[in-house]
Amino acid sequence: MNQPKVLLLSLAIATGLSACAKKDEATATADAAKPAEAATLTLDESKLPGVNRFQLSDLDTTKDACTDFGGYVNGKWLAANTVPGDRTSWGAFEMLDERSQAVQRQLAEQAAAMKDAKGVEKIVGDFWATGMDAAKINSQGITPIKGDLDAIAALDSQDKVAEYLRSTAAKGQNVLFGFGPEADFKDPKNNIAYAMQGGLGLPDKGYYFDADKKEKLAAYEAHVAKVLELSGVAAADAAKQAKDVIAFETRLAKVSKSSEELSRDTELYYNPVSPADADKLTPNFAWTKFFESQGVAVPKMFSLAIPAFHQEVSKMLAEVPAAQWQSYLRFHTVDGASPYLADAFAEEHFNFYNKALRGQKEMKERGKRVLDTIEGEAGEALGQMYVKVAFSPESKARMEQLVKNLSEALKARIENLAWMGDETKKKAMEKWASFTPKIGYPDKWRPWDGLATGRDSYIGNVLAANEFNYKWMMGKIGKPVDRTEWGMPPQMVNAYYNPLQNEIVFPAAILQPPFFDPNADDAVNYGGIGAVIGHEMTHGYDDQGSRFDATGKFENWWSPDDAKGFSGRTDKLVAQFSGYEAQPGKNVNGKLTLGENIADLGGLATAYDAMKKAAEGQPDPKIDGLTRDQRFFLNWGTVWRRNFTPEELTVRLTTDPHAPANFRAIGAPSNLPAFAAAFSCKPGQPMVREGDKQVVIW
Repeated sequence: MNQPKVLLLSLAIATGLSACAKKDEATATADAAKPAEAATLTLDESKLPGVNRFQLSDLDTTKDACTDFGGYVNGKWLAANTVPGDRTSWGAFEMLDERSQAVQRQLAEQAAAMKDAKGVEKIVGDFWATGMDAAKINSQGITPIKGDLDAIAALDSQDKVAEYLRSTAAKGQNVLFGFGPEADFKDPKNNIAYAMQGGLGLPDKGYYFDADKKEKLAAYEAHVAKVLELSGVAAADAAKQAKDVIAFETRLAKVSKSSEELSRDTELYYNPVSPADADKLTPNFAWTKFFESQGVAVPKMFSLAIPAFHQEVSKMLAEVPAAQWQSYLRFHTVDGASPYLADAFAEEHFNFYNKALRGQKEMKERGKRVLDTIEGEAGEALGQMYVKVAFSPESKARMEQLVKNLSEALKARIENLAWMGDETKKKAMEKWASFTPKIGYPDKWRPWDGLATGRDSYIGNVLAANEFNYKWMMGKIGKPVDRTEWGMPPQMVNAYYNPLQNEIVFPAAILQPPFFDPNADDAVNYGGIGAVIGHEMTHGYDDQGSRFDATGKFENWWSPDDAKGFSGRTDKLVAQFSGYEAQPGKNVNGKLTLGENIADLGGLATAYDAMKKAAEGQPDPKIDGLTRDQRFFLNWGTVWRRNFTPEELTVRLTTDPHAPANFRAIGAPSNLPAFAAAFSCKPGQPMVREGDKQVVIW
């Protein structure tokens, strides 16, 4: 039931989870700088799944690290670890997610069993108890959203449709476009409103036009018809209305930007206009009236991103018959609610979005689905409970030292860049000096006062949280940015960089093997979490992050010659990854994945420098017969062990700004002479890129 995402500027590393989206966060009074005492929460670690760490037995010594590094490090593991039936990918990230969810489940069960629970425990407990009550959910059927469907059935004019769009948006149920706060690109200390494209049920505009995706479009049309039928529409009418929905979305797709365009041109998000001028662009959808209906003072300016999309919506309000609007809105209302309704709805939702589209064989068991809902609707509430039992001060202290070491290594790399002029380098160093790291969990927690949950209805709790979160977001518009906020909850296995705040963020859940292992040698940790830290720092200097200055302002700080030199180097990285064949006849999109590939290359190189500096003057321990340098690169490879269903990989090649994991394992190290030296590779071998083929950026 979440509204379409407005901005995706966090540029998080790939996980395959819902983690790449920036979550709704807020802050509370400052005495929450540390987790509260865990008097009522306990953790039975014997019930947690194991972790996936680098081990010597995983290596396939029949393969040569210089010709098939991925197979050498991960071949045996990948062959023995197929994708579980309830997943579409399986690797280091997913294994940690399973562990995190096992912790969350214990906490949710305890919260649900508490008598007179208050605060975050009550919220989490109510979600868990109602979400696990399958009998009640099934008995309620579609009744919880019948009022919405009746309202849609009464939409018989353009004005009524526009009013409905405003009223549902005010409850956090905007199915047509993204709308929310973000820092002003030109004044990043203050939040403004952004309106973004949305409205599509398929992952990318290409699904409506590309010849190789016709089968998925047909499956989507069948899904639309089935959902409408489940909602009470006669089968023949549902089939006709489904065609109307596809035609409606195809019209939106024609004026939408692709995943590649959105990923590689940050400027598309920023189109500042006055509400009065916006009203002229969209005469059938008044933005002044929209702001008022959302409880937001009409601002002097907001960003009407992708204006052609909003102009088309305005035209459609005048040209599309009310009946077709009803079909579109009825479908998306039911479809968005389906995961929280009776089994027939939840199963149909799974059958298309998970099974047909992404190749997932089995629906997740109910408990995992409920935890996903809690993370989406009240993630930081659960996060407050999570860090009470699952994150140690020692881990935070070690991470702080690693961040410091990586920062110094990055500084040295920038200072020694031969291809960058002094003036640009000065600006790059100013940006380096202003990096803000966040580790583990927020210093201040989001307040949840005012969110009323109960034990009567699962979807009732979802809708209540949706509206609560949306109103909280609306309260940010026109206000100063709170830099203590986090874009991910602590229990999420991921990390991110936010260019508008020039901050790098590492939630607690990622600080486990193979990324971070307190019992491992430094080489392993530098090849894991060290490279992740370097990756996030390098995002500040990737093809999009480099368009923001030290203060987070969207501003060009490059000399023309340096910009040209940078582009020439990144073009070589585009060519490298575009040459990788991911599926028969389908290569990686080097342009779509450029930012992440820059971050991988810079992050791994910086982490290697930091490791060498930390080990200066110390003899190489040569553990298990492996040198320090070998163990560094081997753990980097371990991080990127990951299997995908073929269908999931197909979706990712179109939509994911991260290259498939097997290419991330080999892409960056093949450009580093240190890798070739570590494994005694010879010129001409696949893992040795030389001359014009070698990519050196940061």
